[in-house]
Amino acid sequence: MVGQPRLSARSALTLPFRNRGLAFRDHCSPIGSDASETSPLNPLVAYFEAHKTGRGIFKWNHYFEIYHRHLHRFVGQSVHFLEVGIYSGGSLQMWSDYFGSEAHIYGVDIEEACRAYENEKTTIFIGDQADRNLWRRIKHEIPLIDVVLDDGGHLPEQQIATFEEMLPHLRPGGVYICEDIHGINNRFAAYLQGLSSQLNSGELHRRANKELSVEPSSFQSSINGIHLYPFVAVVELNTTRVETIEARRHGTHWQPFF
Repeated sequence: MVGQPRLSARSALTLPFRNRGLAFRDHCSPIGSDASETSPLNPLVAYFEAHKTGRGIFKWNHYFEIYHRHLHRFVGQSVHFLEVGIYSGGSLQMWSDYFGSEAHIYGVDIEEACRAYENEKTTIFIGDQADRNLWRRIKHEIPLIDVVLDDGGHLPEQQIATFEEMLPHLRPGGVYICEDIHGINNRFAAYLQGLSSQLNSGELHRRANKELSVEPSSFQSSINGIHLYPFVAVVELNTTRVETIEARRHGTHWQPFF
């Protein structure tokens, strides 16, 4: 049909498997449904539950476990944390409390009124996150960031612009979180699927001792992992660049068929 995008040959081959995954999803039974959603030791949960007055915090309950899983190693460190989407300012206070006195918090919002949340430990920038010039100005003014949390406008073009501008501005070992990715056909989710497929690329090289190696791409050298949760994606960087990906053999007894 005129005007319809054509699938590449490779995409056409993988489409049945994508559809098979969608079908399995509809019939998959939950596992471990009796497990607690959040750890009682999670300080973010404790903070949120105790926060009954003051600046507002608006979060899905399961986000706190995801945050703590990926960010607890920064607690007590001289962390530089950037949050997109300030709203009523309560989450800025939560993050400052969570990371501790050595942290510096950066907030980005389109609303000029959010400048009121700035203090000696919190820097506020005002602008549209879809504007790449905003991010270029921010990167010029602040050091490399340890954590970016995108809780901004939630439109795919905003999320993609922010991701492409700020992922390269993360320190080694940094973490990028984008939340509120809603809908099966969400365009930012599709963007992430294309991105994550590159983690599996590479030509296998077989050594004389049958060990395997892959020369990683620049992307594979930098990315530790891409984690997908309900409504949330987390991208973690390696602390050091990976020079080779290897499958090594240990042991003395081997079956002859490989």
